[in-house]
Amino acid sequence: MDALGNLTLTVKGTDPAAPRVMIFAHTDQMGLVVRRIEADGYLRIERLGGVPDRVLPGLRMVVTNRHGETIPCIVGIKAHHATPQDEKSQVVGTDKLYLDLGVDSAAEVAELGIEIGAPVTYSPEFQRFGPHKICGTALDDRAGCAALMELIRSAVEIPVPATLLAVFTVQEEFNLRGAMVSAQRLLPDAAISIDIMVASDTPDLLQRGDLRLGGGPALGMYSFHGRGTLNGTLPHPALVNHLSATGAETGIPLQRSAHTGCLTDSSYVQLVGDGIPSMDIGFPTRYTHTPIEVCDLRDLEGIVVILHGALDNMTSEFSFSRRRA
Repeated sequence: MDALGNLTLTVKGTDPAAPRVMIFAHTDQMGLVVRRIEADGYLRIERLGGVPDRVLPGLRMVVTNRHGETIPCIVGIKAHHATPQDEKSQVVGTDKLYLDLGVDSAAEVAELGIEIGAPVTYSPEFQRFGPHKICGTALDDRAGCAALMELIRSAVEIPVPATLLAVFTVQEEFNLRGAMVSAQRLLPDAAISIDIMVASDTPDLLQRGDLRLGGGPALGMYSFHGRGTLNGTLPHPALVNHLSATGAETGIPLQRSAHTGCLTDSSYVQLVGDGIPSMDIGFPTRYTHTPIEVCDLRDLEGIVVILHGALDNMTSEFSFSRRRA
């Protein structure tokens, strides 16, 4: 574990000359930070990462105190019966929201061990959802972490030529900071991020793309944030071709994503050193960054099969040349 908190597990390949591949998923989730404690015990907050303001009012959340304990709270919302008609359809900004801990004074907040800077996250939930799906909090990117754990197990049980540098990264939601530090230390031959990709199989997003839950893992063909962090990833063609060929060989269907408005850790990892061949592989996810996200276990299982197969076909002869054969 490094100073930032990234955790690296190495599974050595059977071919010492084969590529060293960093495959990573982020452990963090976005949330809020306490910025002020009012005299009457209410907490004022700042956003940390892409929390959508429109889902917050009335939501159950948890504050982590200085002892690591989670304290339940509610995001305050003006009583419906006292809300003027013109306000009922408005989105209230985070700067105007407050948290209700059920206490009556700042002294009681202090007794709970809550201080300015305390992290606030969605109250965690998880359940099976239909025959193949799961829904819950922070599937972005805990589901990706689960897939990476399974890949580690698979590579230990069935060794592959390439060395797997499995990294569980931090601070992805806080401007993509953690994975770059790991890449600077490891200097891998290639890097692949496991993360969500925005599903377009709901009525409101049918024209947005062509990603559906249960349709297989998705290869990231283009990502660009488009605001703030003007960064994104154009995948390395050798990795795209290799994963596509692995999909055909294993019989795992692959989808493709080209999307503006989101990006992953790979956007900075690719810029480390002299440049690292990088790409994203993802699992389509509905309702991203909300308290309850939805994904399909079959897509996560497919990611494991694809990545294990890709590592199995990466020998010392593997080329990252951008030229087509």
